[in-house]
Amino acid sequence: MTENKSILSVPALLERVETIFINAGCSRQQAAAVARVIVAGERDGCKSHGIYRIEGCLRTIKAGKVVPDAVPVLEVDDSAIVRVDAKSGFANAAHEVGIPALAERAKELGLAALVINGCTHFSALWPEVEAATEHGLAVIAMCPSYATVAPAGGSEPLLGTNPLAFGWPRNGNSPYVFDFATSVAARGEIELHRRAGKELPEGWALDGDGNPTTSPEQALAGAMLPFGGHKGSAISTMIELLAGTMLGDLTSPEVLDYLGTTTLSPHHGELIIAFDPARFSGQRRGNPLDRAEVLFEAIAGQGARLPSQRRFNARAKSMSDGIELTAAEMEQLERLRQMGLGSVD
Repeated sequence: MTENKSILSVPALLERVETIFINAGCSRQQAAAVARVIVAGERDGCKSHGIYRIEGCLRTIKAGKVVPDAVPVLEVDDSAIVRVDAKSGFANAAHEVGIPALAERAKELGLAALVINGCTHFSALWPEVEAATEHGLAVIAMCPSYATVAPAGGSEPLLGTNPLAFGWPRNGNSPYVFDFATSVAARGEIELHRRAGKELPEGWALDGDGNPTTSPEQALAGAMLPFGGHKGSAISTMIELLAGTMLGDLTSPEVLDYLGTTTLSPHHGELIIAFDPARFSGQRRGNPLDRAEVLFEAIAGQGARLPSQRRFNARAKSMSDGIELTAAEMEQLERLRQMGLGSVD
């Protein structure tokens, strides 16, 4: 322990978070899957997707908007589409059931898609993207959220933060991964600014009257903005269509109608598409993974950092030195462990 701070190993933090969810009524399958992704956020220095997310998950359980002991159901036929019905449970358990089947199908056919329906998805997309790259696959993942983002030129929430992620496998190295919201920033970043009493950068959000604001409180009551103006707005709309409408699942406005609030974790579907690079290339110009390394080396040779590199560096440090938590964070974990669902409104 350092002054006002504690150091926990990754397994120790994992045990604490899993216990919180078991005490809140989750099955071990659901609790372990959720704990793994929350701890991964802390491990990788992504505070907006770490233990900060626990209270929102507990609030969603308490509101009856997620089934804490759901058992995901895998469906595989002779097509390229693998399905998992999450049975209104957390998406994380559904990923862990579906990714191996997705990988097997993609290896057999060259590409395959994993459709997850009826899940509560509160976390980043990089955990499932990385899991697919471990099978030697390139992968794209996307999902809607709830309506908190105004389309370019608009003034009211309509689109979700609608994250998009991509992963490329690398031999003997961390995968090439990017994962970002199609809004200027993730909603969790705005909440963290609010908690810290910090103003937002200009261009992040609108207030309830559709005017630009740097106030986190006004932004949370108003609308976020898409990144890149009309470009981000178009990509976000694409995600609504592919990962909502096309999957027969909820779009972001429908998610908000279902929940009635943005204080709960969103309920919707997710689309994950996996590609076998070797099958696609046919070895026409050699091994595609080797050729990709030439590109990565050229990027690094200009002094640029590959996306997620900071996260991988934080991961290495956490694995060797442990995860540093403040006294307030340690107190929060203990309160959540002891009080369970009684700790949230």
